[in-house]
Parts: sequence; structure tokens; C-alpha cells
Amino acid sequence: MKVLKFGGSSVGTPERIKGLINILKEYHVRGDQFTVVFSAFSGVTDSLLEMSSKAAIGDEGWKEAFEKFAKRHQDAITELVSGMEKAQIASEMERSHASLSNMLNGVFLVREASPRTMDYVVSFGERSSAFIIAAAMRQAGIPASFLDARKVIRTNDAFQNAKVDFAVTNQFVKDFYAENTDVQVVTGFIGSTAEGLTTTLGRGGSDYTAAIIAAGLDAENIEIWTDVDGVLTADPRKVRKAFTIPKMTYAEAMEMSHFGAKVIYPPTLQPALQKRIPLYIKNTFNPGFEGTYITDKRDPSGHAVTGISSINKVAMLTLQGGGMFGVPGIAGRLFSSLAGAGISVILITQGSSEHSITFAIPPEVAKKAKQQVEAEFGYEIEKGLVEPLKIEENLSVIAIIGENMRYRPGIAGRMFQALGKNGVNVVAIAQGSSELNISVVVSAADEAKAMNALHEAFFLSDTKELHLFMVGVGLIGATLIEQIREQAAFLKEKRGLELKIVGLCNSKKMLFDVNGIDLANWKEALATSGEKLSLPDFVEQMKGLNLSNSIFVDNTASEELPRFYEEILGHSISISTPNKLATSSSYEQYQRLKRMAARRGVPFLYETNVGAGLPVIGTLEDLITSGDRILKIEGVLSGTMSFIFNNFKMGGRPFSAIVREAKQLGYTEPDPRDDLGGADVRRKLLILARETGMPLEAADVKIENILPKEVQDAPSVDAFFAELEKADANFEKMAADAAAEGKALRMIASLDKTTGQATIGLRAVDASHPFFSLSGSDNMIVFTTERYKERPLVVRGPGAGAAVTAAGVFAEVVRIGNYLG
Repeated sequence: MKVLKFGGSSVGTPERIKGLINILKEYHVRGDQFTVVFSAFSGVTDSLLEMSSKAAIGDEGWKEAFEKFAKRHQDAITELVSGMEKAQIASEMERSHASLSNMLNGVFLVREASPRTMDYVVSFGERSSAFIIAAAMRQAGIPASFLDARKVIRTNDAFQNAKVDFAVTNQFVKDFYAENTDVQVVTGFIGSTAEGLTTTLGRGGSDYTAAIIAAGLDAENIEIWTDVDGVLTADPRKVRKAFTIPKMTYAEAMEMSHFGAKVIYPPTLQPALQKRIPLYIKNTFNPGFEGTYITDKRDPSGHAVTGISSINKVAMLTLQGGGMFGVPGIAGRLFSSLAGAGISVILITQGSSEHSITFAIPPEVAKKAKQQVEAEFGYEIEKGLVEPLKIEENLSVIAIIGENMRYRPGIAGRMFQALGKNGVNVVAIAQGSSELNISVVVSAADEAKAMNALHEAFFLSDTKELHLFMVGVGLIGATLIEQIREQAAFLKEKRGLELKIVGLCNSKKMLFDVNGIDLANWKEALATSGEKLSLPDFVEQMKGLNLSNSIFVDNTASEELPRFYEEILGHSISISTPNKLATSSSYEQYQRLKRMAARRGVPFLYETNVGAGLPVIGTLEDLITSGDRILKIEGVLSGTMSFIFNNFKMGGRPFSAIVREAKQLGYTEPDPRDDLGGADVRRKLLILARETGMPLEAADVKIENILPKEVQDAPSVDAFFAELEKADANFEKMAADAAAEGKALRMIASLDKTTGQATIGLRAVDASHPFFSLSGSDNMIVFTTERYKERPLVVRGPGAGAAVTAAGVFAEVVRIGNYLG
């Protein structure tokens, strides 16, 4: 015998009822023996409670609610039943509802609705639904009979949460089913006392009815049909990638239920657990899906963690004080006082020092608990042996659950690593010796973020989802987006990384989509759906989303954005940026950003600040980390200056013409003096100096000006070029002097660690020097170290351009993803 139960959502409309009858017909055709338990139609129980409440306060609105209730059930009969039986069923239902109307009218007259009365009123929901569906099943060719559970389920008189007398009930069930061989259609949620008074079984009552019937029949299994595909690994409203758990144990199911899983309710499992009856959770609207199978045997091939669950609102109270150490009975007094006040404790943790006991409870009883405990420990508090109870609110409890965690090392480590790398602070920890559950208390604001991080760590370790917030979609930003789009499939398949741009903005608009912005149509989406840009609002929304594995990408040269970096890092959001202004501002600010990133445990990467996509900063860090000592760094650090002087030769085109060409090609800033004056190179040299540990400021870098004063002081860009043409002869002479010695002119940045000097100037180098052979707009950085003294280490390649800079940022994003993994 199988016991099937269909919840309110499954019987919410006649169309849904027809669908479940098709499921039942398949059972009947196969020859399966089964009985079915039904909840009230969706929303009906609440409607009955509303009627009672209105009647109890003398509100005649109960009559309108009753009429809607009665009409809904008569309409269902019209849809589901036909022929001669239709009139009979409608008449029976009308008589039943007349009894309900009389009862409600009595409540209205006496202005009182006792728990006993409420149980009777509420019972009409299940009694009506099961009666109608039994008739509809007969119409479909299934030999079905209506069974009012009050005939077979005997309870005490604890109305609204009655306790079942299993000895009597089991015998009633066995006897009734032995005498009635039709498919029994049972009312969920209700029972009766020995005196025949109607009772209800409390929360999860219809599931409980199914388990009670199954226990009485020693059933083959129980099937709970609901509106989801079984028990999921996590709440899908908080974890979008949650999936169905195919198999779990009773113990795991009860733990999941305790921590908020809504599909099942712990007491419903007890009768099944005692008889070791397997339980299936299936979806009425996806009947072909296997759902979740719950049994007493664990699946040794399953995940170490079966599921992740949470209680989203808790308060945490701590009793502490030196007078607790070594004193027996403290915990007993504490929890007895709470029990005496009817306060249920969700979680308990105590340090081995015995200095404190911390426990979590529902926030609505926190003040009551504080008063109760402080009254119990009034003497100790007065004497200073125990401190007044401390309350912390706005917290959540998150639990990882699984029988396969037992004796498996590294589970707790992986849990805390996933939380730590996402900036989730753990307030308290609890783990039982059974190793079935590890619970942590975190800020309620971090609940969803923590659950996603843990779900990814334990269930999706092959794929990590990165959430990118990108500012700047100009040449570099647009190129980066296209690179991500083109490489997405490869990264997911081969590297286990799924990159989603969830925040995007240009100079006018910003756009957010937690599911990921469509990279094929981002321009249109930003233009049509984006809201007006406000950088503070962009940062606030990014922080407010509080997504796991968040990365902020600044593709701009904005002076304003770096002001937000410390705040962003402080919120445990990683940063990757080609923007040099943060790391080349004051040394104090540079240090503050580095310290904040270290404190929060998040990457702050800026490889593209120097050399675009070239591995300059990374190489420098590796040298230092491996114990090498930096002696000198020399570099042609500007692609613009490299292009200009690589093309400027004696007897060739005038210097001003080459500068003009560089501007036309987009190599220079709008005003080329920004490049020729060395400001950009100074920022890069300053960053390299700081990476070696030198606390330099911009003023410490000496720049040898190559421009005559008249050129430098020209009032406009056009005037600048006019003056530069007048100075062509000076530059021609420099080139001739260098050529006469077999040398070439190069703008070189130099950092001498032995003298502490940082300089930038135009130098003539001969053929033996690495910079002599430079061409195009290449950058070159030469590291002279203790290990690379005779033959310095050289890094060379394109030091400018959207493609290589974007690729450098892209590589950093992947690197951050690997770190977070």
C-alpha cells in the first residue's frame, strides 16, 4: 500500500485537480494499491480562519467570505463532476456548508471562537476538498470512497495541536482498511477525540495525516506531492542554482526542516521514521521528475553536504562572567528559566573556558528572555559575578547538513574559507558530535551571500560564478566585454568559471541585473533600461546586492572613482583596475588601500597600471617574494613616448610631425604635453617604487623636461604645435648628436634602490643597451637584481592599446576567481 498526499497548491483549481487525477489514474491502471490524503483547496484554511475572526468580533463580513467559500466549492463540483452524481454531491456539500454557516452564526452571536470551535470550523476545508475530489476520481474510473479522518485518527483534546493516540489510531486504520477495499480519499489535518470532538493536528497536519495512515497500514512508502521538485539543496529564493536532492536520510530531512526547509515539517516524519517507511517528495506539476527519496539509509556516494538551510531572523543572547567558571548548574538554570517562559532555543554554543554561554532564539522573544534570565541570575548580576545579558539582533543562522560529513576532514575548513573569502563574519559556531550539522550565526544582511558562497563551495565546486560590476565602457571597457563574451564558453567548460556582468555604467547611465546583463545587447540595454548615473548610488547598489564573488572593475581614468576604493574593499569586494590614480596618489592612500585589502582578505589588483597587459608588477612581486633583492629598475614605460622616439631619427621627419601623428593615432592624451611632460610615466615609476617598498611621493620623482619653455607654456594645443615646430631644430640636433655616437634617444624612467633616486629623462643609449632595439609603441622594463645582475631580467611588449589592456584586466578577473575558489 502506498500513501499519497496532495497539498493545497496541488488542489488549488479544478484544472490542477484534473491533472492530479491523471496521475492517480496511472497508479490505478498499474494496479498499485494506494490511498490519498488531501489538503483543503489553496487559501481555504486562511479564509475559514478569517470568517471565524470576523464573526467573533461581530463583523457581518463573515457572511460574504462564507458565500465565496461555498461558491468556490460548488463551482469545483460543476467543473469536476457530471451526470446524476453531480446533483447528489452538490446537495451533500450544501448540507455540509449549512452546518458551517450555522456554527459561524453562533460564533457571531456569542462573540467568541474557542480553539475547539476553530478546529471544527477549519475542518470544513479538508472535508469539502476530499469529498469533491473523491467524486471526481470516481468519474475518472477510479473506485474511490471518501474517508473522514475523524473516523480513524484518535487524538487528545489539545485543540489546534492535538496529540495522536497511536495505539488506538493504528488499530482503527488497520480495521477500516481491511473492511473497505476502495481507494480511500482521506481528509488531511483533522482527527477527533474519544468523545467525537473535532481536532486539528497543527502545522504540517495533512503531511502528518499521511504519515499516520502509513504507519497504521505499514505502508510501502509515502508520497508527498507538492509544487516543487522535492527537497532542494537550498532555498531557491536565496540560491538561484539550488537543485533537487535525489536521496537523503530522515535525520538530514529533519535537520533541513528545523532550519527552514518548507517542503516537510519534522513531526510529519516521526510515524514514518518509527516504522522506517520511505518517503518521496514529488511535484504535482512535474510528475515525471523523480523528486527526493527519504529513507533511513544514507547515500555513501552522495555529496559530503546534503543541503544548506537557514533561519533568517534570530536574536543571539550571551550570558557571561567570571563567576560562571567551574560552577555547576549554570547551564541548567539558564535553560530551565527559558523553558519556564515557553521560549524555544534554536542554537547553543559554549566555549571550553566556561566564561560564557551563547544561544539563539526568535527575535520577538528576546526581551522576554533577557528579563527571565536576568531574574534567574539576579544575585550573580548584583554581585558582579555575571554580566547583564547581552542581546545581538539582525542575525541569521545558516547550517550545512549531511550525514556524509561524519569523519570526513576539511568540511569545516572549506565552510569557513568560503565565508571568509566573501567577507562574511561568523558571529557564533555550533556543531554536534554527530557531525550531521555545522551551524554558524552571521549578519542577516549576509545570509543570501553566505548561502550562495557555501552552495558554490559544496555543490558547484566545478563551477564558480563571478559577479562583475564594471564602470567604464569606452575603448577598454567595450573591448573587455567582448573578450568576456567570446571566452565565456571556454572559461565555463575548461576553467570552471562563469563570469556575469551584473552592474554596468558609462558616463551617463547605470544598469543592474543580478542574473547577468546580456553581453550581446549590453549597449542597447544600457541606453534604454539604464537609470541616470550616480557613482555613489552605483557603489551603494553594488554593496546592497551583497553578491558572493563580487569584483569591481574600473576601466576609467577618473579621479573620482578611486575615492570609493577603500569603501568597496571594506565591503569585501575585489578590485581590478587599469586606473593609475589610486595607486599613484599619496603614499598614505596607497598604503590604506593595501591594508584594507589585506584586512578584508580580498584581492586589489592593478597589473595594468604599468605596461598594460605586460606582467610587470606580477614579475616584480615574484622576485621580491622569492627573496631576490631589487637593485635597479629601468623602463620605457610609455607607449606614446616609445612610438615617438622609435620613429624620430636623424634626417627623418621633424619631431613635431611625429608627435602630431601620434596624436592622430590616439596614442597621446588630447594635449600631448601630458605625455611629453612625463606625468604619466611618473605615475608608473611611482607605483613600481612603492611595490619595492620605497615610500615615495610624486614630488620625489625628478623629471627632466624635454620641452622648451615656450612650448610648455603655449596657451592651447594648436599653439603648442606651432611652438613645437619652431623647436624642431633643437630636437634634430639631439638626434644628430646621438646618431654620431651610434646611439638612439629613449625616454627612460629609472629607479635606483641603492641611492633611492627616481628619475625620468631623455637618454641616448647604444646598441648594447636593451632599449636600443625597441620598435613601434613597445614598452620595456629591465630589472637588475642580485640574481639578475650580470644579465638583467627584461619584460617587453606592447605597453598600450585597448586589446592588451583589456586582456590584462581579464586575466586579473580570472585570477581573482581562482583565488575565491
